[in-house]
Formats: sequence, structure tokens, C-alpha cells
Amino acid sequence: MPLSPALAGFGLGLSLIVAIGAQNLFVLRQGVRREHVFAVAAVCALSDIVLIVVGVSGTGAVLQAVPWLVEAVRWAGAAFLVAYGLLAARRVLRPSGEALAVEPDAAAGATGPENDHQATGAGHAASATPTLVRPQTAGPRRTGLAAALLTCLALTWLNPHVYLDTVFLLGSIANTHGDGRWAFAAGASAASIVWFFGLAYGSRLLGGVLGSPRAWRILDGVIAIVMITLGVMLVLPH
Repeated sequence: MPLSPALAGFGLGLSLIVAIGAQNLFVLRQGVRREHVFAVAAVCALSDIVLIVVGVSGTGAVLQAVPWLVEAVRWAGAAFLVAYGLLAARRVLRPSGEALAVEPDAAAGATGPENDHQATGAGHAASATPTLVRPQTAGPRRTGLAAALLTCLALTWLNPHVYLDTVFLLGSIANTHGDGRWAFAAGASAASIVWFFGLAYGSRLLGGVLGSPRAWRILDGVIAIVMITLGVMLVLPH
């Protein structure tokens, strides 16, 4: 595999997806909440790979021949982004009190004579693990896998910019590399895999930052502003 096209694809692919957007914010939130992290990152990366392959293989020309399809995606995506943003705004106005707290593992928290021999033999094995803490009387339940994946798919496939970036732009540039176009595509695909899995699992480092309900309200406020703004910008005349 030629190295130069692969590196070019990796660099361009990374530059196109490393930005604050609806998809990245959703991946970040799921990572912070420790909910279906692998599945969400995998769906985002695989979606990008499929779209990159479509662009490099020349199938993207079909989309150019059907302009109304991109227009329909634009309006559907705008409606979804605004709705998701309003849900985030609702969480800001009606906070559930969720926060990330560092709690000891069960082995570390066990006390009593019956657990003394376990604590003695495994004292160094216990560690403090950040967990999502919610009040017992209120607050959102854990997001189901199906709901998380459907939201992830909608944020990806109902975004017309993803077609411009992956199908048209990456596809066009990849084909300028001639026989190295698939190496370029492999590099761009690798960038998506590295970014989404890095973002999803790296977001766990925010455990200390999101240790209070107020911090979660700020995060949801940012999500609401970005989502609604992106949704409105999609339908504004350019």
C-alpha cells in the first residue's frame, strides 16, 4: 500500500471530522455517561467508511444526479437537530441532578469480619472508578442501546455535510491519486476509527470535570446551542 496517499487520506479525513458538531457532541456525551461507548463509536466509524467507499468508487455521482435527495436530507436533518437541541435545553431547565462521582469498587467498599481476608489479600486491587450518579427519585434512565444507535445514525446520515465531506470531497481527492485512491480511502477510514474511538473513550477523562450537576447543565447547554444553531443553519439560504 503506497504510504503517501494513505497519509494524505488520514490527514484530510482527520481535519474534516475534528470539529465541534452534532455527531461529535453526541459521541462525547455517550462516552462521558459510559453508555454503549463501543457501539456508538463503531457506528460512527463504519458510517464514515461506507460513505468514503461510496465516494471513491464513483457512486457519489449518482447523488449528484438526484439533487432533491440531498435537499430532503437537509430538511430532515435540520428538524432532527433542532428537536435534539430542544431536548438538551429541557435538561438544562429541568435538571435531573446527574453527575459523575468517583466511587470505590465493591471490594473496596465492603466491610465486616467476613471480608477482612479479602481486603488483606486484594488491598491493592481495589480502585476508584468514576460512575454516573443519578438521584433515586428523578432523572433520565439509562439510554437503551437501540435508542442510542438510532440517534447516532440519524445524526450521521441526516447531516448533508457528511455527504459533502466524505462522498464528494474525499471521493474527488482520492481519485486524483490514481492507483493510490484506495490507499487514500484506507487512510481516511483509519482517521475516522482513531477519532471516534479516541473521543468516545477519551471522554472518560472528563470524570473530574463533570463531578457536579451544574457541570452537566453547562454541557447540555452547549449541546443545545450547537444543535439548534446547526439545525437552523442547514435551512438558511447560503
